[in-house]
Amino acid sequence: MTVFTTRPEILGTFGVVASTHWIASAVGMAILEKGGNAFDAAVATGFVLQIVEPHLCGPGGDMPAVIYSKKKDKVEVICAQGPAPAGATIEHYTAEGLDLIPGDGLLATVIPGAFDGWMLMLRDYGSMSVREVLEPAIYYAETGHPVLARVSATIKGLGSFFEQHWPTSHQTWLPGGAAPEPGSLFTNPVLADTWKRIIAEAEAKTGREAQIEAARDAFYRGFVAERIDTYLKTTAVMDASGNLHKGVLTADDMATWSATIEEPQTFDYHGWTVAKTGPWGQGPVLLQALSILKGFDIAAMASDGPDFVHTVTEAMKLAYADREVYYGDPAFARVPMEQLLSETYAAERRAKIGPTASFDLVPGMVAGFEDQYTRTMDMLGATSKTGAVFEPTMAHLSEKRGDTVHIDVIDREGNMVSVTPSGGWLQSSPIVPGLGFCLNSRAQMFWLKPGLPTSLQPGKRPRTTLTPSIALYEGRPTLSFGTPGGDQQDQWQLSFFLRYVHHNLNLQAAIDQPLFHTSHFPGSFYPRTREPGSLMVEKNFSEVTIAELARRGHALTVAEPWSIGRLTAARRDADGLLRAAATPRLMQAYAVGR
Repeated sequence: MTVFTTRPEILGTFGVVASTHWIASAVGMAILEKGGNAFDAAVATGFVLQIVEPHLCGPGGDMPAVIYSKKKDKVEVICAQGPAPAGATIEHYTAEGLDLIPGDGLLATVIPGAFDGWMLMLRDYGSMSVREVLEPAIYYAETGHPVLARVSATIKGLGSFFEQHWPTSHQTWLPGGAAPEPGSLFTNPVLADTWKRIIAEAEAKTGREAQIEAARDAFYRGFVAERIDTYLKTTAVMDASGNLHKGVLTADDMATWSATIEEPQTFDYHGWTVAKTGPWGQGPVLLQALSILKGFDIAAMASDGPDFVHTVTEAMKLAYADREVYYGDPAFARVPMEQLLSETYAAERRAKIGPTASFDLVPGMVAGFEDQYTRTMDMLGATSKTGAVFEPTMAHLSEKRGDTVHIDVIDREGNMVSVTPSGGWLQSSPIVPGLGFCLNSRAQMFWLKPGLPTSLQPGKRPRTTLTPSIALYEGRPTLSFGTPGGDQQDQWQLSFFLRYVHHNLNLQAAIDQPLFHTSHFPGSFYPRTREPGSLMVEKNFSEVTIAELARRGHALTVAEPWSIGRLTAARRDADGLLRAAATPRLMQAYAVGR
């Protein structure tokens, strides 16, 4: 029997692109048609998403990618998560009267990493020029793109705040004093000029790689860095703390940083090997959850039934609790991933899953980390308040918070990209004069308590929520997937992956299944609150399932149908058949291919 899906699972042999906006997906496919590979397509798609989803990502943001290069025959991670600037010390921030880093404004900014990450991907794995990958973004910034209803609502909700406190943003997003209406054409000519100048400086050099290096220099050691430096030295702006603050990022910070290529963190599960970022991101929580769930017969559970939702939710609570105690930039802190992913540890954690919902934050105890455990839990008890938790995709549109985008690309050679760009959204900080974009607010993920893996420290990467995924089946790179959604990213990806592995669903059917998540643990975004025992489920679940989850003690919120998650995915079979799918939720994401 054919299962109804909201869209077809895309099938082909030439190439597939899935992203969180239909225009960006079409651009990526056009790059493949022009002879570009998956990496070229991902770069061009990423720059277009900065234009068409400006409330979700921007040029001043960050970008982790999990990639597979057919030429290198290796899965790798591109880390384009910028670290804290030299002036970002706990002493400075607490002297500013803060106990939490605000979720917006200039003080929350770390080194913008996305541009360097894209250029690194283009140089080392791509085949096209800077001009070729930037021209589609310039086209939409210059000639206009149809404004999403959510973008229009976000700008309208912030219009008076921009006018009063962030005048450069008001000039950019409300030209002539009015927010763009949904579906109207919106331009950002200043940003288009920024990209054009970068291309001009790149093309002053001869050779593709030399041009890419010149583009990197223009951004990090040239006119872009200079304008950011000048603006931040002279400007204090209002942020979520209710006070004016200046930023600490300088041109010197930008000049000495570059994106890196790293080994992925992996875990084997039922013939699959899932590859994620290291613990400087939250990616390993999905691996820890798989480690716990390995001891349950997931295939015997209905994919939309209460046993599945309850068991997966309780496993996620345990994995995310460990995130709070142990994760952080491994260049600054020892993170015991080997112990956290061991079967011995998983068995201890698995035993804590009972028949009813847990309301306690219960990290595991790793030998040698007792003091860190105690200090973290004491700090969370004092700092992380219970209450309504910010969840990016569901947030009220006038919030000064953004979200994220995602891209999956596979080409006919078998190159594969899973990338989750974010940060630098229009709500995060004011537009930098003369550049047409704003900076990120990623520093909000640091704590202002010393001595913890996620304590603020110059040069340290914030423990980001950005978490793309590639999965190998029997050692062969097969599946690329991901989603926006802050702390929910690995939760939605986990349920998608489990359903795909255990329940004989195609990519689209797995994405269409009803989604759920918990905010049981401290949120990564300001104001860092948590909702013990919480479980948000889509109304797409049956009344029987929802009633049973309530009976098991979950603090339920039933969301509107088709309102949670923005998953996309792509797959390459052993015979070269390509597949792709994208969520119908929010009516923006699209998969294309042939």
